[in-house]
Amino acid sequence: MHPFPHQYRVSIAGAPTGNVTLSSPGLTSLASAPPAEFGGPGDQWSPETLLTAALADCFVLSFRAVAAASKFEWRQLECDVEGTLDRIERVSLFTRFVIKAKLTVPGGADTERGKKLLEKAEQVCLISASLKAERHLQAEVVTG
Repeated sequence: MHPFPHQYRVSIAGAPTGNVTLSSPGLTSLASAPPAEFGGPGDQWSPETLLTAALADCFVLSFRAVAAASKFEWRQLECDVEGTLDRIERVSLFTRFVIKAKLTVPGGADTERGKKLLEKAEQVCLISASLKAERHLQAEVVTG
Protein backbone atom coordinates (compact mmCIF):
# COMPACT_ATOMS: atom_id res chain seq x y z
CA MET A 1 0.00 0.00 0.00
CA HIS A 2 1.14 3.54 -0.71
CA PRO A 3 1.71 5.88 2.23
CA PHE A 4 -1.09 8.25 3.24
CA PRO A 5 -2.54 10.66 2.33
CA HIS A 6 -4.00 9.34 -0.95
CA GLN A 7 -5.54 11.70 -3.50
CA TYR A 8 -8.39 10.77 -5.88
CA ARG A 9 -9.56 12.88 -8.78
CA VAL A 10 -12.81 12.85 -10.74
CA SER A 11 -13.84 15.27 -13.49
CA ILE A 12 -17.43 15.94 -14.48
CA ALA A 13 -18.88 17.43 -17.67
CA GLY A 14 -22.56 18.26 -18.08
CA ALA A 15 -24.94 20.45 -20.05
CA PRO A 16 -28.30 21.98 -19.06
CA THR A 17 -30.03 18.67 -19.94
CA GLY A 18 -29.03 15.06 -20.54
CA ASN A 19 -26.46 12.85 -18.91
CA VAL A 20 -23.47 14.00 -16.93
CA THR A 21 -20.16 12.33 -17.83
CA LEU A 22 -17.86 11.27 -15.00
CA SER A 23 -14.21 10.57 -15.71
CA SER A 24 -11.07 9.79 -13.76
CA PRO A 25 -7.53 9.25 -15.02
CA GLY A 26 -7.07 5.70 -16.32
CA LEU A 27 -10.75 4.74 -15.98
CA THR A 28 -13.60 4.28 -18.43
CA SER A 29 -16.00 7.25 -18.40
CA LEU A 30 -19.37 6.74 -16.77
CA ALA A 31 -22.73 8.36 -17.57
CA SER A 32 -24.87 9.68 -14.74
CA ALA A 33 -28.31 11.27 -14.53
CA PRO A 34 -30.82 12.16 -11.83
CA PRO A 35 -32.84 9.22 -10.52
CA ALA A 36 -36.55 8.94 -11.31
CA GLU A 37 -37.35 10.34 -7.84
CA PHE A 38 -35.79 13.64 -8.95
CA GLY A 39 -37.38 13.69 -12.41
CA GLY A 40 -34.55 11.84 -14.16
CA PRO A 41 -34.86 8.88 -16.50
CA GLY A 42 -34.12 6.29 -13.79
CA ASP A 43 -32.02 4.18 -16.16
CA GLN A 44 -28.57 5.61 -15.39
CA TRP A 45 -26.27 5.63 -12.41
CA SER A 46 -27.03 8.65 -10.22
CA PRO A 47 -25.19 10.33 -7.35
CA GLU A 48 -27.52 8.43 -5.01
CA THR A 49 -26.81 5.00 -6.51
CA LEU A 50 -23.10 5.76 -6.87
CA LEU A 51 -22.80 6.60 -3.17
CA THR A 52 -24.72 3.47 -2.19
CA ALA A 53 -22.58 1.38 -4.57
CA ALA A 54 -19.40 2.91 -3.12
CA LEU A 55 -20.46 1.72 0.34
CA ALA A 56 -21.22 -1.81 -0.92
CA ASP A 57 -17.98 -2.00 -2.92
CA CYS A 58 -15.87 -0.71 -0.03
CA PHE A 59 -17.50 -3.19 2.37
CA VAL A 60 -16.69 -6.18 0.14
CA LEU A 61 -13.12 -5.00 -0.52
CA SER A 62 -12.63 -4.32 3.20
CA PHE A 63 -13.86 -7.83 3.98
CA ARG A 64 -11.37 -9.27 1.49
CA ALA A 65 -8.54 -7.48 3.29
CA VAL A 66 -9.76 -8.41 6.79
CA ALA A 67 -10.30 -12.07 5.82
CA ALA A 68 -6.87 -12.29 4.16
CA ALA A 69 -5.14 -10.75 7.19
CA SER A 70 -7.01 -13.22 9.42
CA LYS A 71 -6.30 -16.17 7.10
CA PHE A 72 -10.04 -16.85 6.95
CA GLU A 73 -11.22 -19.02 4.07
CA TRP A 74 -14.44 -18.02 2.34
CA ARG A 75 -16.16 -18.66 -0.99
CA GLN A 76 -18.44 -15.73 -1.78
CA LEU A 77 -19.81 -12.53 -0.30
CA GLU A 78 -23.09 -11.11 -1.56
CA CYS A 79 -23.92 -7.61 -0.44
CA ASP A 80 -27.08 -5.55 -0.87
CA VAL A 81 -27.13 -2.00 0.45
CA GLU A 82 -30.20 0.15 0.81
CA GLY A 83 -29.75 3.86 1.42
CA THR A 84 -32.55 6.04 2.76
CA LEU A 85 -32.59 9.61 1.49
CA ASP A 86 -34.75 11.96 3.55
CA ARG A 87 -35.33 15.65 4.02
CA ILE A 88 -34.27 16.95 7.44
CA GLU A 89 -34.57 20.65 8.27
CA ARG A 90 -34.97 21.50 4.55
CA VAL A 91 -31.81 19.59 3.59
CA SER A 92 -31.85 16.33 1.58
CA LEU A 93 -29.41 13.80 2.99
CA PHE A 94 -28.90 10.11 3.51
CA THR A 95 -30.07 9.22 7.01
CA ARG A 96 -29.55 5.47 7.03
CA PHE A 97 -27.80 2.64 5.20
CA VAL A 98 -28.66 -1.02 5.70
CA ILE A 99 -25.94 -3.43 4.60
CA LYS A 100 -27.26 -6.96 4.03
CA ALA A 101 -24.30 -9.30 3.74
CA LYS A 102 -24.45 -13.02 3.01
CA LEU A 103 -21.11 -14.77 3.39
CA THR A 104 -20.64 -18.31 2.09
CA VAL A 105 -17.88 -20.31 3.76
CA PRO A 106 -16.68 -23.90 3.27
CA GLY A 107 -18.25 -26.65 5.36
CA GLY A 108 -16.64 -26.87 8.78
CA ALA A 109 -15.60 -23.20 8.81
CA ASP A 110 -16.17 -21.13 11.95
CA THR A 111 -19.34 -19.21 11.05
CA GLU A 112 -19.17 -17.03 14.19
CA ARG A 113 -15.68 -15.92 13.24
CA GLY A 114 -16.97 -15.12 9.75
CA LYS A 115 -19.68 -12.94 11.26
CA LYS A 116 -17.15 -11.10 13.45
CA LEU A 117 -14.96 -10.47 10.40
CA LEU A 118 -17.98 -9.04 8.54
CA GLU A 119 -18.54 -6.67 11.48
CA LYS A 120 -14.88 -5.68 11.43
CA ALA A 121 -15.06 -5.01 7.67
CA GLU A 122 -17.98 -2.63 8.25
CA GLN A 123 -15.97 -0.81 10.93
CA VAL A 124 -12.81 -0.40 8.81
CA CYS A 125 -14.54 0.44 5.51
CA LEU A 126 -13.38 3.98 4.71
CA ILE A 127 -16.61 4.90 2.95
CA SER A 128 -18.66 3.71 5.92
CA ALA A 129 -16.42 5.64 8.32
CA SER A 130 -16.81 8.79 6.19
CA LEU A 131 -20.62 8.81 6.28
CA LYS A 132 -22.61 10.49 9.04
CA ALA A 133 -25.78 8.48 8.30
CA GLU A 134 -26.74 5.56 10.56
CA ARG A 135 -25.37 2.24 9.35
CA HIS A 136 -26.81 -1.17 10.16
CA LEU A 137 -25.19 -4.47 9.22
CA GLN A 138 -27.38 -7.53 8.77
CA ALA A 139 -24.87 -10.35 8.47
CA GLU A 140 -25.59 -13.95 7.53
CA VAL A 141 -22.97 -16.68 7.25
CA VAL A 142 -23.83 -19.94 5.49
CA THR A 143 -21.85 -23.01 4.52
CA GLY A 144 -21.74 -24.27 1.00
